[in-house]
Amino acid sequence: MDVLNIFFLLFAGLIAGFVNTVAGGGSLLTLPLLIFMGLPPSVANGTNRVAIFMQNIFATAGFKSKGVFVFPYSLWLGLSATLGAYFGSKMAIDISGDVFKKILSVIMILVLITIIFKPKLSEEDKKRELSLKEEILGSFLFFFVGIYGGFIQAGVGFIMLAVLSRVQDFSLAKANSIKVFVVLIYTMMALIIFASAGKINWILGGVLGIGNAAGGWMAGRWSADRPDKTIKIILSVVVCIMAIRLWFF
Repeated sequence: MDVLNIFFLLFAGLIAGFVNTVAGGGSLLTLPLLIFMGLPPSVANGTNRVAIFMQNIFATAGFKSKGVFVFPYSLWLGLSATLGAYFGSKMAIDISGDVFKKILSVIMILVLITIIFKPKLSEEDKKRELSLKEEILGSFLFFFVGIYGGFIQAGVGFIMLAVLSRVQDFSLAKANSIKVFVVLIYTMMALIIFASAGKINWILGGVLGIGNAAGGWMAGRWSADRPDKTIKIILSVVVCIMAIRLWFF
């Protein structure tokens, strides 16, 4: 691997790690790059998980350093998503793509609409604890989120944000902190599945992961105390760009 490729991977990882942590969709940048470097789609999919895993260790630490960490609820969601990721990763070994990309672009826009037009919460709503029924619902939904995340990963952050901010009324900062921890947990399962099938290039994944980790750490600390309005603006821009790219390119 030459110096230029290392630079591209580090830079793409930095951008993807930041975007993934604040909004989602960073893998829509890194996956095509890995394929462009000569990896088959399924190997690129598996290799990208190495970077995602490294990214979310640092993103979680970044949020936690700012006091934004929802525990143990994040763990329950992570375990549920891990079960789903097992099945999703199994399906992803022989993945192909055009119809999937168009469906994903529509899902991303719909998710964005639900987040942007989410009713403003009162101070009482922001401070209330989730009921047992809400926690069970969240775990149930995250099982299916895990299937999708294990299957392709790209865009899963948008779906998580929709569930956490729209269905369960978390602020976007808290929703993002939960998101990165859940992805960290279930990505371990995805890595095991892809590695057992020989679908990971560990060298490329490690280099990309260094960039992702740096981007995740910076984004975790930066976004932890940002208001929802700021995150919504970034989320809107990212979703629109990614949706257009998926549909037309």
